[in-house]
Amino acid sequence: MKPKILFTEKIHKNALDLAASFADVTVDAGLAQPDLIKKISGFDALVVRSATKVTKEVIDAGKNLKVIGRAGVGLDNIDVDAASRKGILVVNSPEASTVAVAELVFGGLLSLNRKIVHAHHSMRSGKWERSRFEGSEAYGKTLGIIGFGRIGREVALRAKAFGMHLQVFDPNIKEESTAEYGVKYQKHLEDLLKHCDVVTIHVPLTDKTRNLIGAKELASMKKSSVVINIARGGIVNEKALYDALKDNVIRGAVLDVFESEPPTNVPFKDLDNIVLTPHLGASTEEAQISAGTVVVEKIKDFFMNK
Repeated sequence: MKPKILFTEKIHKNALDLAASFADVTVDAGLAQPDLIKKISGFDALVVRSATKVTKEVIDAGKNLKVIGRAGVGLDNIDVDAASRKGILVVNSPEASTVAVAELVFGGLLSLNRKIVHAHHSMRSGKWERSRFEGSEAYGKTLGIIGFGRIGREVALRAKAFGMHLQVFDPNIKEESTAEYGVKYQKHLEDLLKHCDVVTIHVPLTDKTRNLIGAKELASMKKSSVVINIARGGIVNEKALYDALKDNVIRGAVLDVFESEPPTNVPFKDLDNIVLTPHLGASTEEAQISAGTVVVEKIKDFFMNK
C-alpha cells in the first residue's frame, strides 16, 4: 500500500510529481491548526514550509505519522522533540538554498557599496546625480564570515572571485578544515570583527547566537565596515544596529531577516546606509524547486528503505 502524504503549503510541481510517483498525495494549503489536527491522523507523512506550525498537538493527533518534511532550511515551526519522542523522523532541505543565499550576500553588498538602490530611485524620479553616488569596491577588502558551514563556504568561494581577503570565526570547526579555502581562522569573534571590512553571518538562531552582534561588538568594528545578516533575525540586535548606523559607528548594513517577520515597525526605513529585503534568501526559482524535491526525495528514501 502506498504511503499517504499531506502537503499543507504551496510547493513546486516537480516535488508533487515526484511524491505522486510513490505515494498518494493530498494538497490542502492553508489548513487552520484545528483542521490540521482533525485531518492528520489519516496520513503517513506531512510536508510543510514555514507557515504551518507542527505542534505537539498535531504530532499527537498523527496516529499514523512516520515522517515530517520541512521544505526549507530551519525547523523552527516543528516540535522536533515531540516528534522524536514518538519515533517520527523529521527531515528538511537546508542544502536547497545554499547558492541562493550566498549569491544574495553579494547582491546586498554590491547594492550597498555602489548605492544601486538609491541611484535607481534617483533615475526613476528623472534625476542624473553621478557625483552623489560614488561607491566603494569589494576588491581587496577583508570579508569576515561568522559560521563556516555550507553557506559560509559558498560565500568564501564567491568572495575569492571578487579578490577579497577572508577571515572565519566558527567555534564548531577546526582550523585545519578551513585550509583549502585559503581563509584566516580566528579563534575569537572580537578579533574577526576588528579586522574585517565586511562581516557576514551564517549561523542558526540559538540561545548562544541571539544578540551575538550587539552594541559592544558593533563598536569594536571599523568605522568603514559593513554588517550583513541573511541568516536569522535576532542574531544582530536591531536596536543596537540602528543606533550604530544612525551615529555612523559603522558604514552600513544589509538585512534580509528580522527579529519579527513581517516586522510591524522597521526603524531602519529612515536610514540611507542600509539595504533591506523581505527574507529573500531562498527566493529563487531554482531554490524553490530544490527545496521541495530534496525533502520529498528524503521521504521517498525513508519509505523505500523501511
